[in-house]
Amino acid sequence: MKNVAIADLMATCGVQFGTSGARGLVSDMTDAVCYAYTTAFLQYLESIGELPRADRRIALAGDLRASTGRIMAAVAKAIVDGGYLPAHVGRIPSPALAYYGLQQAIPAIMVTGSHIPDDRNGIKFNKAAGEVLKADEAGMKTQVIALPEIFDTEGCLREPYALAAEQPDAHDAYVRRWLDVFPADFLRGKRIGLYQHSAVGRDLLREIYTALGADIVVLGRSERFIPVDTEAIREEDVQLAATWAHEQSFDAILSTDGDSDRPLIADEHGKWLRGDVADILVARYCGADVAVTPVSCNTAVEKCGYFHEVRRTRIGSPYVIAEMLDAVAGGARCVIGYEANGGFLTASPVVIAGKPLSPLPTRDPVIVHLALLGLSMREQKSLAQLLAALPQRFTASNLLRQFPTEVSNRHLAQLLAGGPPAMQALFPEMGPVASIDTTDGLRMTFAQGEIIHLRPSGNAPELRCYAEADSEARAKELVVSTLEKLPVWRDA
Repeated sequence: MKNVAIADLMATCGVQFGTSGARGLVSDMTDAVCYAYTTAFLQYLESIGELPRADRRIALAGDLRASTGRIMAAVAKAIVDGGYLPAHVGRIPSPALAYYGLQQAIPAIMVTGSHIPDDRNGIKFNKAAGEVLKADEAGMKTQVIALPEIFDTEGCLREPYALAAEQPDAHDAYVRRWLDVFPADFLRGKRIGLYQHSAVGRDLLREIYTALGADIVVLGRSERFIPVDTEAIREEDVQLAATWAHEQSFDAILSTDGDSDRPLIADEHGKWLRGDVADILVARYCGADVAVTPVSCNTAVEKCGYFHEVRRTRIGSPYVIAEMLDAVAGGARCVIGYEANGGFLTASPVVIAGKPLSPLPTRDPVIVHLALLGLSMREQKSLAQLLAALPQRFTASNLLRQFPTEVSNRHLAQLLAGGPPAMQALFPEMGPVASIDTTDGLRMTFAQGEIIHLRPSGNAPELRCYAEADSEARAKELVVSTLEKLPVWRDA
């Protein structure tokens, strides 16, 4: 055995905590590293009294990446060596695993890299009460663990660990969550394209929507992992959706990212909806009085007047969840949260057809899909017509890959230090800077109301750009023109 400080391991192994758990290159996520991070999680829960010995199960699931099975085995080995039982519930969506953990009051671990490329992966940790928050992450980083001598010099387990047989409990509970609340004919008459690609929930979603009466047409299934990012939609996916809609006349095209916690939905024309706009309608359908959303999201949420209160946070579900819980503690009736990537979370029960849908404070795409279609039917409007009725503010986003976080941070700090004059020098075509927001990254609002927001990714070497304007074309133009300016930062 040798003692390993997680903080020291993080500094050397290349696997870092971001907004959704620990992530890194697959080559850096050795068995030893994954074992160490899992042990630190369990040890931290023990230290705060949230890992009772009565029920020794730790739920474990994963996505469809090539590396996920190996990492799940390393995680399971750490669970066993810690004196606990890995409850292997298979390849299911992150929200299905989280829901199972909440139901059973046990921690849950999801092996997934979400939307990032297949050469990367990650581990997402959930306590028995829900996702780990930033305070929990800090506690995990302080752990010092005893790493056993079971790994070779490359960090591989000397003796492969075999996972126990997959149990269907979590899958079945997630399906029942929706079918027990939504009427059996809820989607009757709806023709829906289901873009499956390599999403881990592709078959489970088909099962749910078919049971609710929809006519489902499977589209784009792939046995090769495809990094579908709901916040930076690939041009090929834009073209695919438009073609499918033109050729097959769908009411909607539905999809998710890799671990099926972030939704994608295209309208009847095959146009993918922006998550931070579509979720305003979802929150309305849910009857929310408080909406919690990151600073990067569309300002139509304030302008629409649907909600008693709108709270803004840093980017990442842990920040949104923390603020949602604060709103609930303050007496709010129905609290929801959502992100620019479309991720939608509930901290209060939502009443559907007279039945309560229990809170699920983690990203879940199913509520987005069903609520948008439900609102469409209730108001007898197409998805495109629903969007057109909102205040017409348009957002766009994209990113620069292979852009080291430390480089982004250095240049943003210099830009901020230079104040409005430096920002106007970088963006002379934008006019005066009206306000600056540093809640997360650097968000600049210009005098004419247009917004440019720059932020380093929390879990990959990427620099993200968000923009908002009074037209979709202008928002996209701002993103393109901004990202064209920034590659010089890499070499400066």
